[in-house]
Order: sequence, then C-alpha cells, then structure tokens
Amino acid sequence: METLNIFVVDDDITYATLLEYSLSRNPDYQIKMIHSGTDLLNNLHLKPDIITLDYTLPDYSGEQILKKLQQSHPSIPVVVISGQEDIETAINLLKDGAYDYLVKNDETTQRLWKTIQNIRENISLKEEVKQLRAQVQQKFTFDKLIKGNSPALQKVFKLIEKACKTNITVSINGETGTGKELVAQAIHYNSLRKDNDFVAINMAAIPSELIESELFGHEKGSFTGAHARKIGMFEQANKGTIFLDEIGDMNLNMQAKLLRVLQEKEVQRIGGNKKIKIDTRVIVATHKNLAEEVKEKRFRSDLYYRLLGLPIQLPPLRDRGNDVLLLSSFFIDAFCKDNNMPSLKLSSEAKKKLLKYHYPGNVRELKAIMDLAIVQADGEQIEADDVTFHAINPVNDLLIEEKTLKEYNRDIIRFFLDKHDQDINIVAERLDIGKSTIYGMKKKGEL
Repeated sequence: METLNIFVVDDDITYATLLEYSLSRNPDYQIKMIHSGTDLLNNLHLKPDIITLDYTLPDYSGEQILKKLQQSHPSIPVVVISGQEDIETAINLLKDGAYDYLVKNDETTQRLWKTIQNIRENISLKEEVKQLRAQVQQKFTFDKLIKGNSPALQKVFKLIEKACKTNITVSINGETGTGKELVAQAIHYNSLRKDNDFVAINMAAIPSELIESELFGHEKGSFTGAHARKIGMFEQANKGTIFLDEIGDMNLNMQAKLLRVLQEKEVQRIGGNKKIKIDTRVIVATHKNLAEEVKEKRFRSDLYYRLLGLPIQLPPLRDRGNDVLLLSSFFIDAFCKDNNMPSLKLSSEAKKKLLKYHYPGNVRELKAIMDLAIVQADGEQIEADDVTFHAINPVNDLLIEEKTLKEYNRDIIRFFLDKHDQDINIVAERLDIGKSTIYGMKKKGEL
C-alpha cells in the first residue's frame, strides 16, 4: 500500500515526539502529532489510517475517546498507550474495540513498531480482498455469467434484474444443470449486498445429522467431535446472501428449524445459549416441484410460502434454441484458451447435430460434450463425428433426437443386437419381428 497516515495523540509533547521519531524511520509513514481529544476529533476529516491514543488526555479519558471513535469511525485501528499497567482497564478497552493496549516503558516504541506493521498487513489484506471482490463482481455481470439470447432466457434476465433491486427471497426452479447457482450469484453480485459474502450450501450433499451444525454452527464440546466453536453458514453470510441449493431434499425436522430462523432472523449455535441476530438474504433452488412436495406432505406449507418470494423458472437447454450454438462456441473458446490451443470452429453438420439433441443434462452436459469434441477433432474445425452424446440411459437416448420412424426402428434393432451379442434369433423373438426383417436390414447395410 502507499503512505500510511498515523495520528500520534498524546498531551506529553516530549513523549509524542519520541513516538513520532521512532515511527518516522519508515518513509511510508506520515505522522501527525495531536495533543488533545478535541483536536483529534476535529481532525478526523484528514482520514487517519491508524491512531495511537494516550489513555489520559486533558479533556477526555481513553474510554470516552475510544467510544466516540467507535461510533463515528469504527474501521480505524486504535492503539491505546497508557502509563498504567492495569489489566482490567486493558481488557475493557480491548473489548470496546481497541486494536492493542501498550504500557509506557522502555519497550513501548519497539512494540508499537511491531503493532503498526501488523495493522499495515491487515490493511493490505483488506485492500486485496476489496480488489478481489471488485473482480468477482465484474465477472458476475449478466452478459459474462449467463450466456444466451433466447426469449426464454431474456425472461429470466428481467426477473434477475428485479431481484437485484430488493432483498426479496428468491426461489429458483429448474432441471439439473440449468445453472441455478449461477443465477443466485448473478443476483448477489449485482445487488446492494455485493460487498459481503455469498455462501452456498447443497442440502443434498450433506448428511442430515450435520446440516444443523453447517447452517447454524455449534459451540465447543456441544457434541462428540466438536473440538472447537464453528460459525454456521447463516452467520458467515450476515449482511450478504446464503444460497440453499436443493432445498427440497431438506428433512421435515430441519425445515421447522429453518422456518424459525427465517421468522426470528436469529440463529442459536448447537450447545449455545446466545441468540445471534442475522441480516442474511436467502436464495433457494430445487429441481423438484415444491408445490407437489407440499401436497405429498414432504415439505412444510408454511416454509414453502416463506421461501417462495420471487420465483424464477429456468428453461431447459432444449427450449433455448440457438443458445446451444452460442454456448458451444463459448465452451470451445474457454477450453482452447485454458489448454493453449488454437480455437476451433463448428462445421455446419456439427451444428445441425447439436441443435437436434435433447440435452437431458442441460448446460452442464453440453460443456462435457464440447470438451470431448475438441479433444477428438483432428482438423481446424469440429465435425459431426467428433460430437458424441452419452446418455445415462441408452434406451431413453434412442428417443432424444428427432428421427423418422424408420430410423428409430433401425436404432432399436441395433441396440438389441448389441445387447444380445448379435443373436438375431433372440432379438427377433424379443421384438416380435421376423428374422428376415433383420437379415434384410443387415444386407442393406442399415445395421
């Protein structure tokens, strides 16, 4: 960082000059001596980075000045320097917000030098975090985060813009792989909470017995294995946003506890007695139909209405038309850049093949398809044969692409021939067709 502005506040001019001389050895430190509490308060517009504060000033006590500083400029580190070695006073001042408490003796200047260095490192870290947050916010602008121009996606963009303007709870619904967490990030990093934490947790990925501890935290010794205090995710996301993914997988017991937290806006760590106030925005997501889950009594109706807020329905990739090609080009460019490869183009036949596919795994599946196609490509462009689809269920895969009935018949017979080691007798029996039909297709090269 650049010059560090330090206020040395002490009514003893000789001692203040000693501190100034010691700190001035660092050319990056700009020192200003102040000899009363009133002068300190009148000069805060000069924006000091650090204040060293004499405990006994002629017009204010150390407690009084510290209290005023905490009210008006709580981010400025204050190092209290006192002629009294009073442990109780030191503890109280540290509780009230002082960064450190030093006693005036032969080692004071040395200790102060080290304390200032520690504060400077902390300030540098805060500036670095601030810069990283700015980079993240830039990364999560709509056009960089969510790719697509389809009418279905434009509707989503309009809802995201509305969500960014308020703190309304947002519920995102969509198939797996449609980008629910990306939408949650877009909302957070374009809202008034963007300078605070975005905390994401997947309800389906955490064992039920650990979810309460993860969300609300626990105190040391509250249960076997609780070797230290744990801050829960709601506390971590205070002033920011918590994203609860796959909320439909939360059990009824935890649903009741979550409802209480949302209603009271406070959490209580497991094993703790203190209720901690929180100001946390909630965004939830699920691939399930929560209204149906409520009807089946697997999801609480009161929690459902508490979480509904602004609903955003994400379209599956198969309903986004030419977004498939736009996303494909984006994934190709990103993969080639990451692997120091010249960028490839899609052939017209490869584009046609991509547009016909159903994408049960949505955007996530498309990325995997394009990564593999790039590796398989030999020339300067990706051909249709380089594009490979790997459905989880091969039988369902037969119906993913739009084909003629003759093509479907061919694929079904081919599938059963592969399954039964090319035994035509068994396949003819299973499909209830004549063996001559299969022999005829083989002779024509259709299989």
